[in-house]
Amino acid sequence: MDGYNPIKLSDLIAKRVSKVIKRVVYRKYFRFRGGRWYGGIATADTIGCNLQCKFCWAWYFRNRYDKGELLSPSEVFTKLDRIARRYGYNLLRLSGGEPTIAPEHLFEVLKLAQEHGYTFILETNGLLIGYYNDLAKRIANFNNVIVRVSFKGTNPKEFKLLTNACSAMFNYQLRAIENLLTYGLKPGSEVIVAVMISFSKDEDISKLLLRLASINPDLVNAIDWEVVIMYPHVKRILKAYKLRPYRYVNP
Repeated sequence: MDGYNPIKLSDLIAKRVSKVIKRVVYRKYFRFRGGRWYGGIATADTIGCNLQCKFCWAWYFRNRYDKGELLSPSEVFTKLDRIARRYGYNLLRLSGGEPTIAPEHLFEVLKLAQEHGYTFILETNGLLIGYYNDLAKRIANFNNVIVRVSFKGTNPKEFKLLTNACSAMFNYQLRAIENLLTYGLKPGSEVIVAVMISFSKDEDISKLLLRLASINPDLVNAIDWEVVIMYPHVKRILKAYKLRPYRYVNP
């Protein structure tokens, strides 16, 4: 294996960021906030991710297990609901770390969001959804979820460069898309592909587009192209890794 295994790492991280208390799965959160993304959304930033992306904006809290607060699903929803009501949002999301770690916690948050009429945007790298078929099936059972699968580069080589994870794991991101569509989520509206292309050549982007179109042509009509946002702390970390983006935006 040419890098760490994020699937195995997920199990180790789950032990650090989640805990079962009276049969309820609690998870650690760094903060709660409102924001302009998606036209206005209430966000809970999780601690704990199974990837170590070199361009990650959340690197300063992503795996800081000594930070944050351990919360139940109902406590998480209450905080999100309070923000949404204050600003008039109808969208909720988990961001920061990887939300599919400790999935039982996630499902309870999704259930509460659905019961209260919110649309939930699930931002994920898709690895666990691609690896565990049942995870995709359970996500698809909700009628209020939009799954945004964020690809780390356009191919296994870029995936390894950007995350230091085993290059073959890139294929589980593709499989996540396939699994979600198999269980009935609609491409382009309920399943959205996001791709980090700051470090990608044009020809590699084209190849990924062809691969996605072979899964379902509708996927390529709603791709969210991601580029690094050059916050000062992101500049520092890219410099440390000697990574120079082809494409970027300033905050």
